[in-house]
Amino acid sequence: MLNLKRLPLIFAAGLLLAWLAVACRPTATPTAQPTPTALPTPVVAVTHAPNPTVVAQAYLKAWQQEDYPTMYRLLTKVSRDAISLHDFQAYYEDIAENAALQKVDFHLRSTLLKPRSAQIAYTVTLHSAVVGEITRDTVMHLSLDHGIWGVQWDEALILPELHGGRRLRLDLWVPPRGSIYDRGQNIIATETEAVAIGLLAPQVSEDQTDDLFSLLWRVTGISPHQLRAAYESPPPGGYIPVAEVSADVADKYLDRLRQFNGVVLRRYTGRWYYGGGVSPHGVGYVSAIQPDEVSEYRRRGYRLDQRIGRMGLERWGESYLAGHNGGTLYVVTPKGDIVQALGKATPKPADTLYTTIDRNLQLQAQQAIQGFVGAIVVLERDTGRVLALVSSPGFDPNAFETANFNSGALLQQLNNPAKPLLNRATHGLYPPGSIFKIITMAAALESGRFKEKTIYNCGHEFKEIPGLTLYDWTYDHGFPPSGPLNLPEGLMRSCNPYFWHIGLDLYKNAKPNAIAQMARAFGLGSPTGIEIGDEAGQITDPVNVREAVQQAIGQGTTLVTPLQVADYVAAVGNGGTLYVPQMVESLVDADGKVLQAFKPKVRGHLPVSPEHLGVIRKGMRLVVNNPRGTAYWRFLNFAIPLYGKTGTASTAAGQPHAWFVAYTDAQREDKPDIAVAVVVDYGGEGSEVAAPILRRVVEIYFYGKPHALYPWEERIGVRKTPTPTPEGTETPTPQP
Repeated sequence: MLNLKRLPLIFAAGLLLAWLAVACRPTATPTAQPTPTALPTPVVAVTHAPNPTVVAQAYLKAWQQEDYPTMYRLLTKVSRDAISLHDFQAYYEDIAENAALQKVDFHLRSTLLKPRSAQIAYTVTLHSAVVGEITRDTVMHLSLDHGIWGVQWDEALILPELHGGRRLRLDLWVPPRGSIYDRGQNIIATETEAVAIGLLAPQVSEDQTDDLFSLLWRVTGISPHQLRAAYESPPPGGYIPVAEVSADVADKYLDRLRQFNGVVLRRYTGRWYYGGGVSPHGVGYVSAIQPDEVSEYRRRGYRLDQRIGRMGLERWGESYLAGHNGGTLYVVTPKGDIVQALGKATPKPADTLYTTIDRNLQLQAQQAIQGFVGAIVVLERDTGRVLALVSSPGFDPNAFETANFNSGALLQQLNNPAKPLLNRATHGLYPPGSIFKIITMAAALESGRFKEKTIYNCGHEFKEIPGLTLYDWTYDHGFPPSGPLNLPEGLMRSCNPYFWHIGLDLYKNAKPNAIAQMARAFGLGSPTGIEIGDEAGQITDPVNVREAVQQAIGQGTTLVTPLQVADYVAAVGNGGTLYVPQMVESLVDADGKVLQAFKPKVRGHLPVSPEHLGVIRKGMRLVVNNPRGTAYWRFLNFAIPLYGKTGTASTAAGQPHAWFVAYTDAQREDKPDIAVAVVVDYGGEGSEVAAPILRRVVEIYFYGKPHALYPWEERIGVRKTPTPTPEGTETPTPQP
């Protein structure tokens, strides 16, 4: 017997390369041709027949790598004549999919060599994602043909039980998908029986609408105002998908609902998302396996009718929420008759995911920004827990459950230029505008060139760069200049000339990239590490004074996400600790064992002294409680201690993005303090639009519901005017 280990590695490799060179030649004597000049290496003449063990090992290694063309080339000519490459590859792929094959291991045991034939005994192990390891001893037959060893192909090369054209079949048992809860153990997503509720608008009796909408409000939580708006502007065809509710809830009202004309009720079983989606962008959704994914998921042991997590925590937690499929792997005849079972495994129940989300806060925050395009992020200030993650417009994740009668109509709503599936909270990239001045102020203080009491005369114009005149927002709005300001007052007034001056001074007299370095230390320019993934944003080092002054007020090339902003605002409020935002409170298995529990994760510390953080906080407090502060009028009679900053970020489209960011310092034992970021795309002034939305979010968190009306509301949830889109390019102050 030959032993491969006794052959020098280089010699063995050389034999195989020589064999492959000859194996690729036609078997008939070819007509002489000129030697191609493009060949990278000269053709090596074969002077010895390759060792059959080398060929066997090459064949099995190619199988490990799923390199079916190489395997096919290693077959004898007789075998290649008996089966095409297409059928050969299809057979192996079919075996791999039906076995849920993860990998193949082999071990050569012995070689029996004859002058023109060889038998190589080996052990093969198939690792199945469902039934585990299947180990068999089998034999590979090789023959010598024209001085070349080739593999005589037979199905038994895979498993001896497959001899004669037999195949594998995997019958799967799928456990129910795991449920998702909020931090208070309120359901967010689960497998259950649900009822799709809709309205055929043309059939609804006008004289019944008040009673109908009032009843639907109790059943679905959707206000009569919203229902009437949908009823009065139905989509083409007249069908309005109202909501999906659990069967337990629907059954209490079915008889009453059926008394109204135009009400459509359809029962189904599947993945159901509470309230039409609690943070649908953060929690995600599931959908069917697509045709181009069939092979991948069969190899992973999925049944083709399973749903796969596509976004957010549903995607992140797929391995936990899907559980582990069980099943039996059979050997079957070409006709499908069962010959024997090769392996069996029981399903493993799915785990349960508890999020950090506060369901009540989240749903009301979604309502708070409804009608606008933008985002809201609410973090627990001192831990990094994500309490609410809102992207607007939202979507109903029940749309992707094909058993849901409302699915088709809901999917049509996704054909929206505002891109409802885009998670603006984590993947929306925005110029920050004046909310970035918090970072510029930190860089100024840490440079030693500016103190709390450093006075700057904030006029209408900035002319410190030769040949360039820039104008403050007060000039654009016809307000008097802010006048002499110390540094916290500069933040309070959002004085552009003051911060342009800082940017220019640091660029010329300290480090040209001092502000960029501070921004990176505040977590900008890199992902936060949140489980569901997020964009890094963009922080660049300025290359000239013009770029430096633009960066100082959060314009130019600077791009951030709302999540990053909420995170650094939280760090300012908690004393300088930058946490990883987290959405997973815990993972619990079917036996109640905690697999993962929330622990705050520190990702950095702001390089700002406690004294200087205090100066920044003073400026943020003045923004909301000093009559000259840019958000003072939005927080009159507001009892929760709040530290904030307005921002109005200029855009190429003309209308600016509206920002307001803040953290609370209520120091209540029952309600941890929070940090909040609000952005409204092309919303105009931060103080006009984003600040009222942030106030409402804070009211919801501390009081359970909104208290103050929006300036554009007739009553809470009901607009009296169109969506506000005030003019302006930089954060204004209300007129005294």
